[in-house]
Order: sequence, then C-alpha cells, then structure tokens
Amino acid sequence: MAMDGERDGDGEDGGWETMEEDNETNSPNAREETVDLVQETVSLIESAARFGDYRRTQRRECYNLVRRMKILLPLFDEIRDLGFPITQNAIVSLSKLKKALRLAKKLLKTCNEGSKIYLALETETMMIKFHTVYEKLSQALAELPFDDLEVSDEVREQVELMQKQLNRAKKRTDTQDIELAVDLMVVSSKTDETNADIAIIERLAKKLDLHSVEDLKIESISVRNLAKERGQTSESTQKIIELLNKFKQILGMEVTNILDDPVMPKMLVKSQSLIIPPEFLCPITLELMSDPVVVASGQTFERESIQKWFDSNHRTCPKTRQTLDHLSLAPNYALKNLITEWCEKNNFKVPKKEDLASSECSSAEHIEKISFLVGELSSSQLEVQRTAVKDIRMLSKENPENRVLFAKCGAIPPLVQLLSYPDSIIQEHAVTALLNLSIDESNRKLITNEEAIPTIIEILQNGSMESRENSAAALFSLSMLPENKVTIALAGGIPPLVDLLQNGTIRGKRDAATALFNLSLNHANKARAIDAGIVPPLLLFLEDRNLDMVDEALSIFLTLAEHPEGRHEIGQLSFIETLVDFIKDGTPKNKECATSLLLSLGSSNSSHTLAALQFGVYEHLIEVSQSGTIRARRKANALLQLMSKSEQIP
Repeated sequence: MAMDGERDGDGEDGGWETMEEDNETNSPNAREETVDLVQETVSLIESAARFGDYRRTQRRECYNLVRRMKILLPLFDEIRDLGFPITQNAIVSLSKLKKALRLAKKLLKTCNEGSKIYLALETETMMIKFHTVYEKLSQALAELPFDDLEVSDEVREQVELMQKQLNRAKKRTDTQDIELAVDLMVVSSKTDETNADIAIIERLAKKLDLHSVEDLKIESISVRNLAKERGQTSESTQKIIELLNKFKQILGMEVTNILDDPVMPKMLVKSQSLIIPPEFLCPITLELMSDPVVVASGQTFERESIQKWFDSNHRTCPKTRQTLDHLSLAPNYALKNLITEWCEKNNFKVPKKEDLASSECSSAEHIEKISFLVGELSSSQLEVQRTAVKDIRMLSKENPENRVLFAKCGAIPPLVQLLSYPDSIIQEHAVTALLNLSIDESNRKLITNEEAIPTIIEILQNGSMESRENSAAALFSLSMLPENKVTIALAGGIPPLVDLLQNGTIRGKRDAATALFNLSLNHANKARAIDAGIVPPLLLFLEDRNLDMVDEALSIFLTLAEHPEGRHEIGQLSFIETLVDFIKDGTPKNKECATSLLLSLGSSNSSHTLAALQFGVYEHLIEVSQSGTIRARRKANALLQLMSKSEQIP
C-alpha cells in the first residue's frame, strides 16, 4: 500500500498538486509565518487596548471598537495552540483581518492623540472613518475559514456575534451633541467679544477637556502637528488656532503663534543642553517646582498651581482625574531637596522663597478685598453700592477663580436683591455680574435657588438696552441647567426674548437667538416660541444677510420643525423657495443648514419636497451631495433618496 501523500506513477496530475500544497503548508517557513502572523496581530490588539483615554467627542465609539477587538483574542489563542500550521487560504484571510485591525488602531491613535478641537469640529468625518473600519473588519471576519482553523464553537459564536455588531454599527448615525455643535457655531460666527462669548468658550473648554494649562500645551502640540499635515493656511486650520487662542486667553496664558512656537515652558528653553528631570516639573504648569506638595491621590504638584485648582471649585486630582478624599496638602520635602541639589549642581536658578511668600500674602489680600466688596453691597450709601457692584462685575468678567471666590464669600444673594433696586445703573451692573458668575456651573444652581430668574426676566422686559442684552445672555447661561428651560418659560421669559430678537441691537439679537435656541430644545417651549412670534424676526434674518445670522436662524428653524405647529408655521411656499436659494447660493454652512431643514420638513410632508423640486432644488442637491460639507453631503443624499422613494424624481 502506498504511504499517505504518495501516488502511483500513473496517478492523476491533481494528486501531485495536492502533495505540493501539503508540503508547502507543512514547511518550516509556513509554520513561522503562522506564528509571526498570530503574534503580530495579538500585539497589535493589545497595544491598541493600551491607549487608555480618548477625546470626549469620539470616546464611546473608541471604547466600543476596542471592546470588539478584544473579542478576537481567544480566536488567536486557539490558532496559536494548534498542533499544525494553518493553510495558505487561512493565512491570506488572517492577513486581511490584521490589515483591518491596523487601520482600527490608527483611528484609535488619532482619537487618543489628535487635536481635541479638530475632532470636535470633524465629528462626522470621524464617524465616516469609524464606519469604514467597521466595514473592513466585517468583510475580513466574513471571509475567515473557520473549518480550516478548527476553532471551538464558542469562539466561532463570539466572532460571528462581533460581525453582527459591526454590521449594526455601520448603519448607526452619529448622535450629535447639539449644545457642543451650537457653541462651536456661535463662537466661530460671532465677531464681537461679549460676556456670553466667555461663557460659551469656558463651557466648550470643559466639554473638550481643555481647561488647564497642561491640557492647552498638549493641545498646542497636536494642533501644530495637524497644521503641518493639512496646511497652515487652510480655513479649518485657522479656525482651530483661533479657538485654541480663545481657550488660552480664558486661562490667562500668553497667546503665541503655535506654528512657530515650540510650545515648551520657558524654563526648559533656558538651556538646550540642560534637560530638567520630568519628575521635577509640576504636572499643571510643566515648570520646575519650588514648593512641591502631595495631594490625597499621591501625586505631587507646585503648591500655588494646585491651590488655584482647588480654589476653582475642583475636587479631583488634575493628573489622575479621581475624586479626592480631602484637599489637604503635604509638603514633599524629599523631592524639594532633590530639586535644590540638582539646581545647585547645574547652576540653575530656583524661585526664591520670598517670592512664594509674597504670592501667598497677595492671595490672602485678594480674598480679603473680595470679602470687603461683598460687604459693600449692603451699604446704605448709593455710591458705595454702585462702586462695589461695578467692581464685582469687572473682577468676575474674565477670571474663573474670582467667580468661585465671590460665590464663597456670599455675593449671590445681595446681587439678586439688587436686581430689584430702583437704580438703573446698579440694576445693569448686578445683572451683568450675575451673568459673569453664572459661567461657573455650580454658581448657576446658587443663582437659581435665590429665585433670580423672574427678576432677570423683568429687567429683560423693562431695563436699559445693555441690561436687556445681558439679561438675555444670563438666561442663556442659566438655561444650561435642564430644569431652568422650563422655569424660564413658565416665568414668561420667551416673549421678551422674542421682542429683543426683533427690536434689539445686533448684539442683543445674537444673545436672544442663542437663548431661544437653547430654550427651544425643550419640546413644549417650541410651541411657546411660535406663539410668541419667533418666526417673523427669524425670516428677516434670512432676508438680510448683512446681519450675519442666517445659520443661527436656520438652526432655530430646525428645532421648530420638530414640532407640528412649527412645521405648519414655516412650511409655506415662500419659505421653501428661500431654502432652495440657500442650497443654491449660500455659504457651505448655509447649504448644510438649509438642506437639513428641508429634509426635516420633507420627511413629514412630501408636498414640501415636491415644492422644492418645482423651485429647481434637484441639481443643487446633486452639487451639495458631491462638494458640500460632510453633514451637507449626508443630508443631501438622504433628501435625494427620500424624493426617489416618493417617486418625485426618476
């Protein structure tokens, strides 16, 4: 009898082909190729899983992707434990899977290290990249030859379940953070610097985790790298740099040209040949510590910088982000001695103790000054009150620490009382001071608890123009608390906001529009805004493009279109024609908003899309679907598909 693998001389040629394939599969090179492929793929998954934290805007997708990648580890464990090398067909399939996993890791790395501002502005672009990864992983998994690999039924079921999850994920659209999107739009479109802008910028900084000096220095490096990749003069790059500079200004950092600036602390630039040990640098300021202290998490910081962090109402460790059991600071004498010895050895100047003592003294004097101003609010002399409330307004305008200190010293109750004071100057300063204080999230609750909203609305109705503008901005800030959206509406805040939208200054119109948009996110408030007459002034914004409020108006219309009354109010032929005009000749953002709004209207009433077709929208939608913004292309394609389904277009 012939041995296995041998054939008689007169056997068929196919037998020799089979023998050659078997010899190739069992060759030492094939075994090594299998081991290397499995080990490289496992290392790829494990290294991707070690990235840790991700940018907030893509965090959920990243964690889901990592979790799914880990599901594949048992598969590779079983392949590695096989007593024989896998077939060439299996190697090809696993190589394709490895390539898809490498693409996934690259995407995760971008979400781990990339510019937070860029990733927030390009959420849809990033979602498309996730969908591409899902598609490639799904295809690679579908081609796996499970029979050749001889994996267990349990592992096979896990992989097939992962494939089903990927197919579902490919169909899921992004759930946009509306507040984040609106804040980005408002900050990008406003040309004037108002108190409301500061509130929005600070809220954006918190949402993007860019509210510390260390965060912004790291972001500066990411933005500079991005500028090198995408081009320094591109419009999107300039927008990112402008927003980054606004975040820096809020923290009092020096604004420099990051395209030239090496983004290194000044102390490190002092001597290029001298490298300061990283453990000697404060994690917050990235500068050499002169008075290192240990917090409850075990991390060490410069005393002054961590105290400022605590004074800004933070109760977490800036480095580990864990909540601290207490806020006590313990001097790190051992590290301080090491820093001193290193500085003496390298002839490096250490900050003087007298400077630190002077700083602490200055801080104590500042707190005393704030307490004094708060006390002056209750003075019986009108001029003293005027001066005090004006100073509080100025000191709380751009300093986050002062806002916290004023609240701690009890400034909010007397400021709320002064809102009803029969003096227009005091009234104006008081409402603006409360606006500034409300930028701090914890202060919003304190202001609300003092029942300030009805009085602020009264000033919005009857105050001076500047008082009305700042009252609208204050209501916008307070409406960030979900419960206040209802409170403001029930207290009658929507009609005077609509009046300011129609009759205010440019700044007043902007503040009113921002507040009304936020309030209209509450479903019941949409009908209240329509009843108050919000539609006519919004239509005027669409007609007068010199006001530069087209995008704001279209965004509010988009929220109103979610309500039956809103669709009825704005679904007139003239309005549909206006939308078509913007889709034809508007800015890229105009086209995006107008297309989204027409899709919303057409989804509930096909007569709207039919009217748009009669106004010639079809060819312009084709153009938007090919060359518009990411969101505009997606909305245009959805609208074209909707028209096709209803047989309105061939």
